[in-house]
Amino acid sequence: MGLSILFYNTGIRLYRFSLGLAAKLGGNKKAQLWLAGRESMWPELEAAMKGDVPVVWIHAASLGEFEQGRPVLEELRQQYPGHRILLSFFSPSGYEVRKAYKGADYVCYLPLDTPENARRFLSTVQPRLAIFIKYEFWYHYLSGLKARNVPVLLISGIFRRKQIFFKWYGGLFRKLLKGMDQLFVQNEVSLTLLHNIGIRQVILAGDTRFDRVWALRENPVVLPEIERFINVPKVMVAGSTWEEDEKLLAEWWYGGAQDIRQMILAPHEITEARLKGIEQLFPDAIRYSAFVNGEVPKGKVLIIDNVGMLSALYRYSRVSYVGGGFGKAGIHNILEPATYAKPVIIGPVYQQFDEAVSLVQLRGAIVVANLNDLNRAIEALNDPYYHQQITEIASRFVEEHQGATNKIMHFIQEKRFLTRE
Repeated sequence: MGLSILFYNTGIRLYRFSLGLAAKLGGNKKAQLWLAGRESMWPELEAAMKGDVPVVWIHAASLGEFEQGRPVLEELRQQYPGHRILLSFFSPSGYEVRKAYKGADYVCYLPLDTPENARRFLSTVQPRLAIFIKYEFWYHYLSGLKARNVPVLLISGIFRRKQIFFKWYGGLFRKLLKGMDQLFVQNEVSLTLLHNIGIRQVILAGDTRFDRVWALRENPVVLPEIERFINVPKVMVAGSTWEEDEKLLAEWWYGGAQDIRQMILAPHEITEARLKGIEQLFPDAIRYSAFVNGEVPKGKVLIIDNVGMLSALYRYSRVSYVGGGFGKAGIHNILEPATYAKPVIIGPVYQQFDEAVSLVQLRGAIVVANLNDLNRAIEALNDPYYHQQITEIASRFVEEHQGATNKIMHFIQEKRFLTRE
């Protein structure tokens, strides 16, 4: 095990070194934010954690994991108001968007996983309960929590055979999983994989994202500027798009767009280079920021150049397109449009996402691989009966898979990890 820890610590240091190179020599914005956010965090964190208020520490890798765990965080806030909630992020794409989130008492970056950082962080925070969302298994933090007898939960976990836990050389990480008090997983495959390596403290709870998106439907967010832009009944919202998605959509849009008269496009990344690339594909498009500031649209395409609106945007669509399905990582969150009973169109790379596989099998989502597929999909959705059928499937799918949050909260209450004050 000692050699494994040596390799792990070396890997962490190399990661930090590569970020420094990317930030200074490559001008990488995310790397710069990652480093800058951690440089001066200790005094602020130590000041925020002063006092005898018990702390619940919740960690998310990025924005998607935060939204996934948000229902649990908000239930903890409601049921245990006498506790302080600390929310940490690993990635700038999570922290920079949610650093002002009011549901937590303090939001910060998670310091790099070194023995020194882990000791200082845990000594400062002194959590009563630690919750990790989906993944992120940091050796020194988890070992430190175990040594301090702090209960540790993993929620909405998902495991695949190719992960290091199931390799012959994954003993260090298997030890981390075994040290957790409970793992709440999304599917049967994860449950079986964990049982096969001797991890029994596992509950099949489902995915808390279903609870999150259902709450969005029950409490819809009104976007006045979007309503001002929309002036036709048939609108496409294309969310979390990448370059391949945008090329396909531009080819379709300027080839006729078959009965869709306006498009709202929210790219996954909003760097200036990416926005300019989209404007080259859609020369008559207008950015949301320009529209809000009074610029008159030249065409019918609106580019969302901010982060945080997408989950509310989908409710304004007649047809939704979720990006990422032409890249190695696969599609982004299809549950957000599905919860609003919107037909969902995705690219061909979706097989590693259980919710996407299930929704496609139920015929509540349409897979397209090229322009001809997209044209056929839109043409089919012009049929009111088919459109209604697919929207009902999507909505029912989300509704029937709620409940993970309640299972997690029941466990926390039953084990009395926290006390109501």
